[in-house]
Amino acid sequence: MTGPETDIRAAFRGQGLACARLGSPFMGRLMPLLADSLQPTGAVARRVLDWQGDLGPGGQSVPLRLAGALHGLVLDGADGGLVAVYPPNKVEDDTLFAAVEGALDRHEARLMEWLDRAPQTNEVRRAAALIPAIWWALGHFDMPLVLSELGASAGLNLSLDRFALSVGGDLHGVPDSAVRLSPDWTGPLPDPRPLRVAARGGVDLNPLDPTDPRDALRLAAYLWPDQPERMARTRAAIALAHGAPDRGDAAFWLTDRLATRHPGRLHLVYHTIAWQYFPPATQASARTALEVAGARATPDAPIAHVAMEADGDPMGAALTAQVWPGMDRPRVLARVDYHGRWIDWRA
Repeated sequence: MTGPETDIRAAFRGQGLACARLGSPFMGRLMPLLADSLQPTGAVARRVLDWQGDLGPGGQSVPLRLAGALHGLVLDGADGGLVAVYPPNKVEDDTLFAAVEGALDRHEARLMEWLDRAPQTNEVRRAAALIPAIWWALGHFDMPLVLSELGASAGLNLSLDRFALSVGGDLHGVPDSAVRLSPDWTGPLPDPRPLRVAARGGVDLNPLDPTDPRDALRLAAYLWPDQPERMARTRAAIALAHGAPDRGDAAFWLTDRLATRHPGRLHLVYHTIAWQYFPPATQASARTALEVAGARATPDAPIAHVAMEADGDPMGAALTAQVWPGMDRPRVLARVDYHGRWIDWRA
């Protein structure tokens, strides 16, 4: 067997390995089960098996599109058969796949609509890396913040000043926050500082509105079914959120956003596992916008850029930061687990 069907089955198996590494045994089991058992007997299965292009997490994320669509049926109780075989229930592989196969037929129209859209997670635990990176930036210019997030999804991490961060037995941020982040931390800790947010905004090509029940369901559906702590954390962050980010191209939005100076404020631009999804032209324009704004930044209106992005190193993502004026290149602050479970601080 060659061609798209071979590629998609490989994509499911690869996604299963990635999910298992990121702490989801159920997804580590479901993904290869679909790779081995899915047959083109219905419209949904045929569409998935015939899908062409970059199918994996760095491209169209087809396995996660289908997994999220199925999980959505579980979360809103639309398919009792699936509910009965999804965590916390435990069943044999044959029983699990039979329930999935039945759901593909029973909910064809809904699943086809969900397949049209790429997965959108808004991983709140990544704020566990963003917060100390902001402390580090505030060590250069300790001012109230203007926050600008690229690829913000539903904008949940725009509320990071309302979260609590527990490191080394100490609690920082808002002590009674319903969103408490507790990463496994190695390395020195930058000096904690209050996050005083004067203004905040984000952009996404397809923003989700966390106050809309339909969008809140999508946010929850792309979490993995056997990770209830992620679900609870995301729902707590949804309760703190205020509407959807702006809709638009990140570079155009950022260029406009940086055109306004903010005297007495540190304008902080950030993104987490989003840059790789921007087209090359958007990346180039956003980079130029930052360089131009950085060149005209002053000590009374500085700019910082914090990025948590994949860089080819198998040990998580790179957390980098640059502050203007004063720096001619980004500094590596840490290595970070993609879901924010651990942070190896190196700055």
